[in-house]
Amino acid sequence: MEKIAFFGLGNMGGPMAANLAKAGFGVAAFDLNPEALAQARQDRCVPCDTALQAAEGADIVISMLPSGEAVKGLYLGDQGLLQQLPVGTLVIDCSTISAEDASSVSSAARGLGLRAIDAPVSGGTAAAAAGTLCFMCGGDQDAMDAARKVLQAMGGKIFHAGAAGAGQVAKICNNLLLAIHMTGTAEALQLGVDKGLDPRVLSDIMQESSGSNWSLSNYNPYPGVMDSVPSANGYAGGFSVALMLKDLGLAMDAASTSASSTPMGALAKNLYQLHGACADNQKLDFSSIQNMFRRPAGTLT
Repeated sequence: MEKIAFFGLGNMGGPMAANLAKAGFGVAAFDLNPEALAQARQDRCVPCDTALQAAEGADIVISMLPSGEAVKGLYLGDQGLLQQLPVGTLVIDCSTISAEDASSVSSAARGLGLRAIDAPVSGGTAAAAAGTLCFMCGGDQDAMDAARKVLQAMGGKIFHAGAAGAGQVAKICNNLLLAIHMTGTAEALQLGVDKGLDPRVLSDIMQESSGSNWSLSNYNPYPGVMDSVPSANGYAGGFSVALMLKDLGLAMDAASTSASSTPMGALAKNLYQLHGACADNQKLDFSSIQNMFRRPAGTLT
């Protein structure tokens, strides 16, 4: 049985590690959050006290961390994890970070005789739990071939976007579009509600019309329209506003370095910055952008 060391057991990483254990892999898990480690134990993973303990004897290392700084802190430097891994170990980073940071980690890994890919994901917490994530991968073909069986235990779609860092470019392009159509969906739904339409009826109409999109059909931001999405639970859980802002920042940085025009992406980022100006909103799911468009109770139409 292949052993996997898994780092980062948040809303996405926790279910991903659990699915690997269900698939028959031996999963040693590490996270700074004791509650996440306790849940990992219930999910048939082996919780570890340190990163080095989790990595001991691992054939594959997977990370799902919140920032490029966290990824570099785990892997790079004289005390970094890459220095401790045997030659041939496969390293899969599923975090969403800059393409440059991903390339740095992959280059350092290859220099030590390791195999590495960047493999950020799409699909949200529901897909993480269901094992139907979409993986966007960057790296050498041999590393991709070695990773495919592991990725299939967590996802339904696997794309090889190109060389190291290409997976991150694909991910920030995807999330740039996600932010745009989520804000547009929230705006359109609120316009309909303000003019007296039932948001469920309006959603049904738009789903069968030219305005249909993933946010509307799979992650509806208006409360009461769809079950089992964050808007049905006070926007708790899911993909936070803070993380969306991080990804939009990465997209704007990439646009700057490539001289790309992203006016709609810049507007979406500004809207999320306004929404996230309240610290409490930073923790809510990104679909809570709907609240920016809703009128206070009692406001005249």
